[in-house]
Amino acid sequence: MTQSTAQRPSAVNFNPLLPAFRDNPHPYFHALRQNDPVHWSSVFQVWALTRYADCVAALQDKRLSSNARRWIKYDAYYLRGSAGEAPADIFGNWMLQLDPPDHTRLRSLVNKAFTPRVAEAMRGQIQSLVDELLAPAAQRGAMDVVADLAYPLPVLVMCDMLGMDRADYPRIKIWSENMLPWFGGVMSREQLRQVNEAVGEFREYFMAIIARRSPAKNLMTDLIDARDGENKLSTDELISTAILLTVAGHMTTVQLLSNGLLALLRHPDQLARLRREPGLIVGAVEEMLRYEAPLQMLTRTATEDFDLFGAKVLKGQMVMISLTAASRDPARFPEPDRFDIARPDNRHLAFGYGAHYCAGAPLARLEAQLAIQSMLSRFESIELGVETIEREPSMLLRGIKALPLRLRNERASVGSV
Repeated sequence: MTQSTAQRPSAVNFNPLLPAFRDNPHPYFHALRQNDPVHWSSVFQVWALTRYADCVAALQDKRLSSNARRWIKYDAYYLRGSAGEAPADIFGNWMLQLDPPDHTRLRSLVNKAFTPRVAEAMRGQIQSLVDELLAPAAQRGAMDVVADLAYPLPVLVMCDMLGMDRADYPRIKIWSENMLPWFGGVMSREQLRQVNEAVGEFREYFMAIIARRSPAKNLMTDLIDARDGENKLSTDELISTAILLTVAGHMTTVQLLSNGLLALLRHPDQLARLRREPGLIVGAVEEMLRYEAPLQMLTRTATEDFDLFGAKVLKGQMVMISLTAASRDPARFPEPDRFDIARPDNRHLAFGYGAHYCAGAPLARLEAQLAIQSMLSRFESIELGVETIEREPSMLLRGIKALPLRLRNERASVGSV
């Protein structure tokens, strides 16, 4: 396939693997948005969109497929020339990778488990778990937000929803971490082997859960009922969905909590205001999502040749839709680099847009609201324990490896928020 004749040179080349880009992508995206908003990356051989309006339109364009396997560079970038890696086929059944009608069918099975009403009914359960996770930190006077709160909270909540034993958390954590290279965009053959081993062990784990079928009603038993009674999904789809909910289902909350707390600590005026006005927590979490979108981009693949905002996109080419760039587009958000927990009309794209809008958004929002408000109400002093923050080496996730904090002056009375 020949390259598009509309590809044009740019002063800024989209390369999210650069250390400077990983540490702070926003200057790069501002430059692209201003000078080359529909940008052809010669590094990755993909198109990159950076304007809010363009990203919204692309996420609704039926000529762009969610199935990354349609990308002409898929084997080279994801499989690294290694064929027949069967366990990785599980990703092909993820809702994130499907188009209607399969996406619609699978999405309908999990939607009812993630409504705002269902999330709100879990408030007490989540609050108790937050208090349990914060207790050791209070005793030590220190914590790593990522390891001690942001990571375990959503995973343990998902364990309860899927009928998994919380005692299995250490294994689930290892498997999830070993699958992370898949979300990095480029893998070595060794990393691919690691991913497939984790997927295989996850598969066996969920097969055992399905076989023993808990009498308690939960999301897993609902999925089993759909397979057995209504014949709406296969066993492979059931297992793929369970792995998706466990792994991808917690990633947004991990990044939201860690990036959100970091933003507050780097903007002490906003931290002080949230302490004074705890009712702003809902808007504060939305601003955290906009300011540092947990998922940096979504990918779509062209199913035909067509004109995309003036660029000639060819069938099989990939379009990267930058949620990070869209959420700091000055045409949509005045003073986009300013962190403002009371920002009005904050319709960011951190959870995507359209048919693939994140199903778990209500739960992620509630987990972040309760966790952050609990920390502010429990500790009078929260300080960064390091000067330099190391980012995860991922194209897709705006992740932080560790966020050490010093905690002092625990309040005598701690209540639910």
